[in-house]
Amino acid sequence: MHPWLILAVLPLPALSVLDKTHGVPPSLIAKYVPTNSASGTGQTWTCLDGSKQISWNAVNDDYCDCPDGTDEPGTSACPNGVFFCKNAGHVGSIIPSSRVNDGLCEPECCDGSDEAPGVCPDRCKDVGEEYRKKTEADRKLRKTGSKIRASYIAFAHKEKKRLEGALVDLEQEIATREKEVERLRDIAKRAESLSAKELEHKKQSPLYQSLLTHYTALKSLQHEYKKHLEREKALGEILDALRTGYNPNYQDMAILEAVRGWETLAGLPHINNVRKGEDEDSAAADAPQSPKEDGKEDEEDGLWDAERTEKELNKLLNIDHVTLLLEHEKVVGERSSQSILLDVTAYLPDTFIPHYLAFRENLLSWLELLGIKAGSSDTSSEANRARQALSDAEHSLKLTRDELQTAHEDLSDIFDPEGFGTEGEWKKLDGLCLEKDIGEYTYEVCLFDEARQKPNKGGSSFSLGKFTSWNKLAEPGTPEYYTRQRYTQGAKCWNGPQRSLELVLTCGTENVLLTVSEPEKCEYQITGTTPALCLPVEEEKRDEL
Repeated sequence: MHPWLILAVLPLPALSVLDKTHGVPPSLIAKYVPTNSASGTGQTWTCLDGSKQISWNAVNDDYCDCPDGTDEPGTSACPNGVFFCKNAGHVGSIIPSSRVNDGLCEPECCDGSDEAPGVCPDRCKDVGEEYRKKTEADRKLRKTGSKIRASYIAFAHKEKKRLEGALVDLEQEIATREKEVERLRDIAKRAESLSAKELEHKKQSPLYQSLLTHYTALKSLQHEYKKHLEREKALGEILDALRTGYNPNYQDMAILEAVRGWETLAGLPHINNVRKGEDEDSAAADAPQSPKEDGKEDEEDGLWDAERTEKELNKLLNIDHVTLLLEHEKVVGERSSQSILLDVTAYLPDTFIPHYLAFRENLLSWLELLGIKAGSSDTSSEANRARQALSDAEHSLKLTRDELQTAHEDLSDIFDPEGFGTEGEWKKLDGLCLEKDIGEYTYEVCLFDEARQKPNKGGSSFSLGKFTSWNKLAEPGTPEYYTRQRYTQGAKCWNGPQRSLELVLTCGTENVLLTVSEPEKCEYQITGTTPALCLPVEEEKRDEL
């Protein structure tokens, strides 16, 4: 058996008498001081929870006397006690008392003080040196990252000022646009009033009244035409029944002539030939055909057949007669507006035409300016332009109001703990897209937007979800809260759930994705770094204290 194992199983009092403050954290050293008993029989000590007073010799005697276990800071006698490793040359640490004197060298106690002397070597010099190197590298990284983070915060403040200025400008613009809309609405109302009067006057013209009369006539003819079609269909069904059901042996000439006439009109073969077993189609080739010469003559005269009549008649009846009237007035007005004065060029020699044209333009401009001659635009076109101007102004007002609402929302999100952070450090990264190529796929995460999986050898990409929330297991505003982003409601996996992603971030000098994994089916995890998580070093030191 190894000598150190023999030492490990021996009771501590058999090895040496432990110092009373062995295993006591520095913050509690002052409380491990004995007091003289009132009877003068010896020194006593009170458990830290105040529940019991024991002999000073009972402290660290490998027997648990205090309910809170504070009388055995350097042994494993109390199951609820803790042991402090000094770790000279490194950083002190605390372990449960149950791991003291168990024969195992705890990594938290690099000085080996958790075991009997000689059992565990003191490795604190090497461990401390490695720890300090790592700590210094981490401190430099955080120092550099915190400077970048500070620039993100400065950007957020600039963005806040920009949005506040934009809000003022947008509110002023909305006020201006509202006045413009009211002005244009008043103009449109007056123009429409004038246009309505002019339209009523034009409706009194013989042309418009004739259009209404023709419309009524066409509508009536269509109604009668449909009634005749229905009657013809019913009559045809009666004659078909007579044709197939009459008995030719009775020699009823009236019925025979009626059947023959219907067969000739409908282009059907004689029923007796059909009854003898002849094919209806072949018999029809020898049967008398209904005359179509009239139809050809109608087409030559420009008349419509039944199919075209049915189709075109509905179009004619659906025409807006007011629009047709205005279009007619527009065409006629173009010619009528050309006065004799404007047609003089037809009577002038070519050498005088340029001088005349210049004179005419000047004269017409002065006449319009003085109100003697009206412009070429009519009241209807003025009303249309007024309505269009009002519609455009209302649309611009709506867009400006939407822009104002978006600006308000963006401003409230900048310093929202559940949005871009209490200091606005994440606003700079809004919409920033990061990618990680792992060979078969490239994974893309657009912060605060959407994550996607894109195949590198062609094919469709899949959504891994849209940004839903930060780390729900942490308090908003704390550093831990911003270490995880959740992206959910992605494309559905085949025979599985919808894809989702968790982005795990740590402090780093760059915004970059590091690893990609799939812990569960269609549930992805990506790790990365960002300067937004690099808190100032001084602040972290204050937190440790």
